[in-house]
Amino acid sequence: MNPNRSADLAALILRVALGVLYLAHSLQKIFVFTLPGTAQFFASLGLPGWLAYVTAFVELIGGIALLLGVQVRWVALVLLPFMLGAMSAHWHNGWGFGSPHGGWEYPAFWAVTLVVQSLLGGGAFALGGLKAPRAAVA
Repeated sequence: MNPNRSADLAALILRVALGVLYLAHSLQKIFVFTLPGTAQFFASLGLPGWLAYVTAFVELIGGIALLLGVQVRWVALVLLPFMLGAMSAHWHNGWGFGSPHGGWEYPAFWAVTLVVQSLLGGGAFALGGLKAPRAAVA
């Protein structure tokens, strides 16, 4: 298999997985916990409650952008500080996300995948990733 094609497919798979996860994560804040409930949770962590609304909106738009493949490198970098914030919110719970109130391993993994996505770009079928055809290698 062509290594360039493999990298494009890998970027696509990662992008779609992240997009779906971010959509689910944001919709959970909006419909399950509700935005006021999420704001209350943020406030219990010592964060401003309004940041919950910003976070839910950024995650929702970011998830859609990732799924569509629009400005993938930038979207991944915009989402990164939010995931680092989630990691810090779980820091005191320890490493394992299976521990009570969740540890920081899962948000740390998401942070790493966002960095990888920003390095890979959108990959195959990305709307914002249209490129000139590559020259054939002899």
